[in-house]
Amino acid sequence: MPAFIYLASQSPRRSQLLTQLGIAHELLLADANEDAESLEEHIQGESPLDYVQRVTRLKLDAAIQRLHKRGLPPAPVLCADTTVALGDRIYAKPADAEDAVRMLSALSGQTHVVLTAVAIGTATQCEQTCSASDVTFAAMSESEIRAYVDSGEPMGKAGAYAVQGGAAAYISRIAGSYTGIMGLPLYETAQLLKRFG
Repeated sequence: MPAFIYLASQSPRRSQLLTQLGIAHELLLADANEDAESLEEHIQGESPLDYVQRVTRLKLDAAIQRLHKRGLPPAPVLCADTTVALGDRIYAKPADAEDAVRMLSALSGQTHVVLTAVAIGTATQCEQTCSASDVTFAAMSESEIRAYVDSGEPMGKAGAYAVQGGAAAYISRIAGSYTGIMGLPLYETAQLLKRFG
């Protein structure tokens, strides 16, 4: 495994999970003038799997350029992206509280897929993997959904929920990687780092 990597992610959970693996890392975040959100735009007809893998690779390419532009010491860069899909429909981060209510209403009483793609690379090498997990939500009443949205937790989260937060009270079943649902599948990431190292 690499002795040190850069993590190009604003997610505090991803940083905590890397620390859990014992991976020394430093954040490599976008500058204010970078349009990081535009990388997450969905292409019409694109499958959720193709989408999450493409976005992760674009984020990695942007981060490697950032590393070189800043003249930082060379080291591999790790990027990840998580998306929630119900069938072929992608549920990204909610635009506002009403969007979060709409998403959670659709996921209520359903089983959806959480896809987390992970990529690590340098200017000359790249390794990528993807974790897929099934998450089943119990039926949620409108008042339960609104109370959860009012907590503020859904904002900035794919599918408008955090598995490690208050939404756990409504998740009746998980099949797959719990840490993948959080945003960084530890088993797959460890295997990726071994291959890369």
